[in-house]
Amino acid sequence: MNQDITRMLDDAVRRFDDNITGILVQKDGEIRYENYFHGYSTEHAAHVYSVTKSVFSALIGIAIGKGMIKSIDQKVLDFFPDYEVLPNETGILHVTIRHLLTMTAPYKYETEPYMLFFTSPNPVRAALDLLGGDKPIGAFHYAAIGGTHILSAILSRATGQSMLAFEQENLFAPLGIRVPKSIMIRSEAEHTAIMNDPNTRGWVTDPQGNNFASWGLFLSPREMAKIGQLYLDGGAWEGKQIVPAQWIAESTREQSRAVEYGNIAYGYLWWVVDSDCFAALGDGGNVTYVNRKERIVVCVEAFLKPEVKDRIGWIKTEIEPLLI
Repeated sequence: MNQDITRMLDDAVRRFDDNITGILVQKDGEIRYENYFHGYSTEHAAHVYSVTKSVFSALIGIAIGKGMIKSIDQKVLDFFPDYEVLPNETGILHVTIRHLLTMTAPYKYETEPYMLFFTSPNPVRAALDLLGGDKPIGAFHYAAIGGTHILSAILSRATGQSMLAFEQENLFAPLGIRVPKSIMIRSEAEHTAIMNDPNTRGWVTDPQGNNFASWGLFLSPREMAKIGQLYLDGGAWEGKQIVPAQWIAESTREQSRAVEYGNIAYGYLWWVVDSDCFAALGDGGNVTYVNRKERIVVCVEAFLKPEVKDRIGWIKTEIEPLLI
């Protein structure tokens, strides 16, 4: 990439939000731009918040491809035969894996009780207790924590492995992604220290050893770009099919629609921007953005702050035009 375009990208990044720790821009599988801020470098990882969900989505596809999960239309409670359903609780009986993947499962709350999950001695049980109710199945209801954490437990029960072990074997090792350990957070002070340490590497787990599928994953921009490129290439990596191509296609096309989130489409834990583009989005403006048509991957990592500017709009108007 010529120096003029590099300078223009530098300007675009520096004029944008001040919480960016790293950005990588890739086209045709080659890094065209990379920069780091706030003491971060290529050696560091950051907590990518809900980008975790989209990375986790690949595992469900892999498990289905291996026959470990029969179908995403399996009922959630098929995997929890020991869960006791109250006589008047019928809503949960009909919830499937598909509903959790597409954010169309019903819950017994209006506002998700984050602290209940974070302080519960058994977050999977807490999530199951809140699943169902009398709201309609099939309506989009974004569950930031609970629904995908149930999926984490389903994956572990279906595969007989911890989520991290299954991911290490089937996704991280083939792609050369380093997530060496599960991380247990025992206090608010420990949470703050771990989240703000650029040397943190791992994936946060609950007391039962279930890694959170909704958050808690630490990656570098280069590792995020590997996930983006994997999806851009239909699940193939270095000549080997890592994720079934059909799963990639289904995950990144509209399966539900988030009217209250700007009327954007949603796939299987991926946001569908338009017919060519899809993205993994996390708090703070963490993004893995993929443009199939132009073969572009843009990864942005950032630390948490209350409000951030529109990352997708910025990528489309200020980053992409410099590459096309």
